Amino acid sequence: MGLKKFSLVFIGAVLLGIIVLSAGRHHSDDLSENTADSSAVRPFAHLNSLSEKINPKILACFNERYAEYLPQLKNRVVTIIDFSLPSSTKRLWTVNLDTGEVLFNTWVAHGKNTGDDTALFFSNTPQSYQSSLGFYLTENTYNGKHGNSLRLLGLEAGINDKALERDIVIHGADYVSEAFIKTHGRLGRSHGCPAVSMELADDFIASVKEGSLMFLYHPSYSEN
Repeated sequence: MGLKKFSLVFIGAVLLGIIVLSAGRHHSDDLSENTADSSAVRPFAHLNSLSEKINPKILACFNERYAEYLPQLKNRVVTIIDFSLPSSTKRLWTVNLDTGEVLFNTWVAHGKNTGDDTALFFSNTPQSYQSSLGFYLTENTYNGKHGNSLRLLGLEAGINDKALERDIVIHGADYVSEAFIKTHGRLGRSHGCPAVSMELADDFIASVKEGSLMFLYHPSYSEN
């Protein structure tokens, strides 16, 4: 092979190598971006994996609306309450978004004017003694008339944004228990607060306080 022909072949090989290397880098960058995107979505895949335990309609509703609240999250757990279920069932789930671990699955009360065993009526109005649906952000704890309690910030205008004004909080209550259900056929009812059992209250509040998301669902919420 002549020197000139050899040089042309060598230069062509070098150029081909540069093209292949460049393409590989772009592909690697695409993979990195896709991996980053997947890591952002993956935690919510854990939540979706609970569809055998939590009504898939709730998960679909949650997935449609949660993104706008993500910047406010400081605590990587989510609590879902299914008010389509009777109070005598364990209708509250708290899930670690990063691991998929179900931290709590327990009873939770609704407001006295929301319904008897079944929740039917919801309101954002002070003194209505009804529960409010939608997305909440947990805030700070305080010691109130129910003991250790957790303030809730309602995030949806016209649906639950008067939660602080109404003193809608997480607290323990002696009417949230299996014994109460056996005696009355349902849980006791609150003034609108999603009350939990006294035995669980401290651990539950410690796990969800200061910047976790709560979603209180009923089929009527989807109509808003």
